[in-house]
Amino acid sequence: MHEEQKVLEARRRFLRMGAAFSLGSLTTAAMASGTARAQDTDAPDATAAPAITDADILNFALNLEYVEAEYYLRAVTGSGLPKDLTDGQGTPGPVAGGSRVHFATKLGRLYAEEIAADELAHVRALRAALGNRAVARPSIDLMQSFTAAAQAAGVVSAGRTFDPFASETGFLLGAFIFEDVGVTAYKGAAPLVQDKAILEAAAGFLAVEAYHAGLVRTVLYARNFRGAAKMISDARDSLDGPGDKDQGIGTADKANIVPTDNNGLAFSRTPAEVLNIVYLNPNGQPGGFFPHGFNGTIA
Repeated sequence: MHEEQKVLEARRRFLRMGAAFSLGSLTTAAMASGTARAQDTDAPDATAAPAITDADILNFALNLEYVEAEYYLRAVTGSGLPKDLTDGQGTPGPVAGGSRVHFATKLGRLYAEEIAADELAHVRALRAALGNRAVARPSIDLMQSFTAAAQAAGVVSAGRTFDPFASETGFLLGAFIFEDVGVTAYKGAAPLVQDKAILEAAAGFLAVEAYHAGLVRTVLYARNFRGAAKMISDARDSLDGPGDKDQGIGTADKANIVPTDNNGLAFSRTPAEVLNIVYLNPNGQPGGFFPHGFNGTIA
């Protein structure tokens, strides 16, 4: 019972004032230091990569939440994140593109408003947990990046533009690009998290992103956009590395709302695979949705 109370208190610290991440960071650093001493008691290995802390992982997630929050907030309100949620460590940047969507259906608008509120809450929670270690919002491109992604996927032909804010359908296709990536990114990062309270919170973020992804995939399937979704899925697969793990939303005879493996489990992406997709190149070089890259250690 005493151990359960400690875990609950750590969770409260994460949500109230962000102290939990410090414990995770110190634990990770101590483990890395202990391992180095065990391997070489005379001198540290100067060539060893620095240990990735829980704070680094949270900042990696924060970069992704920045772009999602900006996308949804601009679609439903015409404005992005408030200024007090964009400062921090690293180089701050502007957001190019994004405007209010004229939703064709009430349901489409209600779905978008709910997701926008969730993404805003994610940014607030991560920044609160990180405190003064939170990275600033980097430069984000919500204009040319979508055209480049749509052309690469074959959704639009060369020379044509793709504006996800021009229609409800375009908005849904744009959301499809992000949501599946967010789910796989959180799952891929889970084994790297040291602090239990942070791991539990990350599981909560993953669950919400999965609900979002399932909603977007369901609506696209119902509206018969299977072909466009398959093109986007194939494009993501071509960027994230060898193998074929990304999945479309199904065929006319078989839905695939939840992309899983043979055990019914969602698949994971490494940070490098995630960066390849959001940078829109297979070499992990900044570009695409993040013209100057992520802020933070994992970039």
